Parts: sequence; structure tokens; C-alpha cells
Amino acid sequence: MKELKRLTSKFDKAKILVVGDLILDEYIWGAVERISPEAPVPVVWANKRTYVPGGASNVASNISSLGGKVCLAGIMGRDKNSEILFSELKKRKIDTQGVLIEPKRYTTVKTRIIAGHQQVVRVDWEHTDPLSKDLNNRIIKFISQKIADFDAIIVEDYGKGVINIDLLAELIKLARKRKKIITVDPKEEHFQYYHGVTAITPNRRELENAIRNLRIKDTSNKFKFNNDRLFSDSDIDQAARQILKYLELESILVTLGEQGMKLFERRGAMTHIPTVAQEVFDVSGAGDTVIGTFTLGLCSGASKLAAAHLANLAAGIVVGKVGTAVITQKELIERLE
Repeated sequence: MKELKRLTSKFDKAKILVVGDLILDEYIWGAVERISPEAPVPVVWANKRTYVPGGASNVASNISSLGGKVCLAGIMGRDKNSEILFSELKKRKIDTQGVLIEPKRYTTVKTRIIAGHQQVVRVDWEHTDPLSKDLNNRIIKFISQKIADFDAIIVEDYGKGVINIDLLAELIKLARKRKKIITVDPKEEHFQYYHGVTAITPNRRELENAIRNLRIKDTSNKFKFNNDRLFSDSDIDQAARQILKYLELESILVTLGEQGMKLFERRGAMTHIPTVAQEVFDVSGAGDTVIGTFTLGLCSGASKLAAAHLANLAAGIVVGKVGTAVITQKELIERLE
């Protein structure tokens, strides 16, 4: 624990670039007192509206809250929601020089209606079309000009069009050439794009779906991954090792909800880390907290295992909060103590 505290205290030295899908999370808070006479749905008496950065923006918020320096690269529309998101990012001291405005797209917004502590419904406004070649090139140009300023790059892939094979190929090449850490919060349809990154942080469902999409077969032919049956824990372990090898990663950190996490490392080690969550209110954005903390740990000189322990502790704190939330360096140190 002393070593983990020492590593946490070094977070303020880390400089991280987060590339990915920028999202504005809107929350409408209220209470339910009756059912609508128009349809069998609850009527929410709204009394408050709040906004927080989501998606790649939430990863950046977690890094900033934990003491790290962070810059965002991505796309927003020219609309009122981008103004709100820029304002929220400024409050959190997040550098937005890599954010481009595209008038033909609108800013992605996820609106959640909350009654008490219960989410009633979510409404999404988004464009998922791939970026134009011009936008792609502009993001790549920014990264190539600024990469020397960062210790690590986080790719936050929500499948909204920013992360694509051309962007990733150039980004990974730049990172490897400069010997930069590069971690990915993956989208299951895009696993084949992540070849050669430092680490990926899928949850169990994403890993299972990726296995089916990749159609990987065990070289021993004892187990085939291209089927639709349910996966056991041992299947997941074997599949993670196969993907580790297939993508030539240094590690995979698989998040397993109430079962905690499993870290798979290139040299064959697998470590199960039990959850430390004391109570769970909301898992929204927990994956963002995991990859942000894990990458901060690596930037601070932590081993993959020590960084995974820090990420597990951070996730255990953030799921005890309602809505898209972050944790602070102080909260993490207090939990360590």
C-alpha cells in the first residue's frame, strides 16, 4: 500500500493525450409520483438539469481529477451542446487544443432522466458516420506535432466514428516510434485495429463479442472461439491469452463487474484482483475511470499489476456514486489508507 500511495502521489507528473469520441452527458433529475394517463409510463417531475463530460471527455476528467495533466483530441459540432461541453472541460482544467469543430456533425449527447436514484430512460443524439479524410488527417497532424509532449496516449473508442483503422494505424505507429505508452478502451468490432498497443481494457461482454468477431481458433484445436455458446471463466481466460498473443499486446486488463478484474500479461502471468467496491449505485463511466487510472499508474512507473490494483481501487470508489462521475487523488489515497 505504501508503494501504491507513492505512485499515486506522482500522478501530477503525468501528461496524457486522450483521443476518441467526445460526449456530453446530460442529466435531468426529478421524482416519480404518478403514471401518465397517456401511456403506461412514469411521469417524472423534473427539478434539476446537470451536465458532465462523457466518453473520452470523462476519461480526461478522471485524469485531471486524479492530478494528471491531460489534453483531448476529437470532434464536436458547431452547436449549443459543444459550447456546454467546452465550458465543462474548461472548469476541469482540460486542454482542448486537439478538439476540432465540424459543422456537418452535431455534438454527441446522452440524456439520462433520473427519478430518485433510478435511471428511467436514456435518449441519445449522435452521428456515427466515419470521419472524412480531411478530419482524419487534421487529427493525425495534431498528434504528430504534439506527441513528444505526452507520456501516454489513451484511445477511447465508443464507435461514434472518430476511431477508425486509418487513424489508429498512424497513431500506433507514432506512439511506438516515440516509445510512448498507448492504452485502448476498446470497441468489440474494432479489436483487429489495436495490433501493437501497450494494453486494452475490455469488460467481459466486449471480450466475448470480440472473440466471436475475430473468429480466432486455438492452435491446439481443443477450443474454438467462433461459436455462440456461453463462455465459462476458463474460456474467458484462454480467449484473453489468445487475443494477447494475436494483437501482440503487453497486457489485457479485463473488468468483470462484481468479480473484480483479471490482468493478463505477455509473459504468461494472470492475476485475479477481487473487487473492493463497498456499494454500487451506478456503473456509468466506470470503464473510463479504470483506463484513466491504469494509464496514470503506468506513466508514474508502476508495473502493470500495480497499475491494475490502482485502477481496481478507483473503480470501487466511482461505482458508489450516481451518474457519470470521477474520483479525486485524495479519495484514492484515503481508500489506500
